[in-house]
Amino acid sequence: MEKYVIFRQYFPVILSRIRAELSNFATEFFYPRIMSKQKRFILQENEIPTQWYNIQAEMPNKPLPPLNPATKEPLTAEDLAHIFSYECSKQELDSEHAWIDIPEPVLDMYKYYRSTPLVRAYALEEALGTPAHIYFKNESVNPLGSHKINSALPQCYYCKQEGTTNVTTETGAGQWGAALSYAARVFGLETAVYQVKLTMQQKPYRSLIMRTFGATVEGSPSMSTRAGKDIITRDPMHSGSLGTAISEAVELATTTPNCKYTLGSVLNHVSLHQSIIGLEAEKQMEMAGEYPDTVIACFGGGSNFGGLAFPFMRHVFSGKKNTEFIAAEPASCPKLTRGVFDYDFGDEAGYTPLLPMFTLGHDFKPANIHAGGLRYHGAGMIVSQLLKDGFMRGVDIPQLETFESGILFSRTEGIIPAPESCHAIAATIREALKCKETGESKVILFNLSGHGLIDMPSYDQYINGDLRNYTLTDEDLAKSMANLPHLI
Repeated sequence: MEKYVIFRQYFPVILSRIRAELSNFATEFFYPRIMSKQKRFILQENEIPTQWYNIQAEMPNKPLPPLNPATKEPLTAEDLAHIFSYECSKQELDSEHAWIDIPEPVLDMYKYYRSTPLVRAYALEEALGTPAHIYFKNESVNPLGSHKINSALPQCYYCKQEGTTNVTTETGAGQWGAALSYAARVFGLETAVYQVKLTMQQKPYRSLIMRTFGATVEGSPSMSTRAGKDIITRDPMHSGSLGTAISEAVELATTTPNCKYTLGSVLNHVSLHQSIIGLEAEKQMEMAGEYPDTVIACFGGGSNFGGLAFPFMRHVFSGKKNTEFIAAEPASCPKLTRGVFDYDFGDEAGYTPLLPMFTLGHDFKPANIHAGGLRYHGAGMIVSQLLKDGFMRGVDIPQLETFESGILFSRTEGIIPAPESCHAIAATIREALKCKETGESKVILFNLSGHGLIDMPSYDQYINGDLRNYTLTDEDLAKSMANLPHLI
């Protein structure tokens, strides 16, 4: 009986000590292991950046100016405002202000979907057996499914503020057209979209999304513009390209009262608006306790690459960091790796200003790959200058490798990526496998610029073995670049 009394007296004390020791063990060993496996990093609304970053102001060498095709003289903001909104025209040429305020109405709309998550790709790392730490910025989570809405909202806002009633644009795979159609509806504008005819056939639901938001959609080349008629006359079977669609959209904007042209990539002001991606990622990488050794994005005209890369690149300019930047383009449209640096038109008909860019020639007819948003002949002016100065490099990736990489990503991380984003994933896998060979645990950050849920016919064709790679000969490229003005 006495032993029982002693047990009852001291058992609570012993139990309390055991609980305390277990708690200390959990705090010291168990919980840190859980925290080190954190998957997603998300900013609160009050942490979303309120300014865009303008890399032009801090580049060691500024981009060459766009030129008037007739006079070969540099264009002013007033010249550009015949096509674009005046505010976007000013931003296009702004090489003084590194930080530009995001208008409050645009910031309010950003909060519908921002911040987007920064995600650690643990399962992909494990599947590759790599010591690299792989992160991706998931721009696919907004209602439009891609990064394009980040620039569509401010472009439509500025047009509305300046009294514009109609906007027009081109679109390749349809992400930009969908984003602009929604943004125009938000700010009360009418929208006309020229979608590349090939991708309109490949991705019919993209056109339906645009029409759901109230846009009119034409397959390009079409018979509704002089540019479209001329292209069809030369080549009745022309499947279209971003260059043809731009020609038609610009023509409509310049011949329709109170209408402005909007662009989803290539130009400086678009990369400016997209910098919200990298500015968020910078904060989120700090939350993860790491900093990228390598930054990767797919490349068509440069908007999502610049959006992620430029905020990180400013630290390379200052000498504080030594990050590598990789732009992943299709092997069938290799302007960064096989193009030439020269002035060229941004469209096929020659309606745009002459832009200093790495280009395959505005006459280039891209292959019928499924990454419709990357089927463009030229690179943006800022990216072209940065490539020329050695701050970044391009890699070209065959179509089959991109889909193989996209399926591996789908099966490990549970997200089906857009065919465009598959190029960034393929480049990331290449870099991660290099780390496997060397044993380096580099930190790799890539941009998942959009999901592929409306691109399933592309995956169906790949799985069934119906897709192929496309090879460009030196003769093909020489022919497409024969009409460059050679002004550089």
